[in-house]
Amino acid sequence: MSFELRIAGEADAQEIATLVNRAYRPSPQEAGWTHEADLIAGERTTAEQVLSLFHEQSTILLLCLGPKIVACVHVEGVQSGAYIGMLATNPAMQAQGLGKRMLLHAEAYATEHLKASVLNMSVLSSRPELLAFYERRGYVLTGKVEEYPLSAGVGLPIVEGIHVLSLAKTPA
Repeated sequence: MSFELRIAGEADAQEIATLVNRAYRPSPQEAGWTHEADLIAGERTTAEQVLSLFHEQSTILLLCLGPKIVACVHVEGVQSGAYIGMLATNPAMQAQGLGKRMLLHAEAYATEHLKASVLNMSVLSSRPELLAFYERRGYVLTGKVEEYPLSAGVGLPIVEGIHVLSLAKTPA
């Protein structure tokens, strides 16, 4: 079986939410290297939140293996740039380069379809390994630091001092 890259539709919302929650907030026996379950309690997203991402200038890219979604990333046009978020890979398939592959697809989509001149993303301050992953791919800290978005319905911190750091990259 080979991988297929495609654009998500509303019918994919529940499967995307399940994948994102498994990647970000998995059970202990399923945890991959990118999880934040020891930092944040609760779901990372819901099918309703995923559905809200289906609008103009907003796309979710999927990587599928047969009928199953194994990775996703959200790309949204903002001003002269794009915001890349919700990058998730099935925990059982992490460390195989799928996250890098999806990030490259997201960057290409943002520059080609959204004409983005800058790529933006956010990382939790308590995730130095994830910050390093993005820095190796050319992203730099912007200096913008925000409080954890308690009202966004994306979980509750279980450790103190978690902030959201902004990163940016100018596409080649």
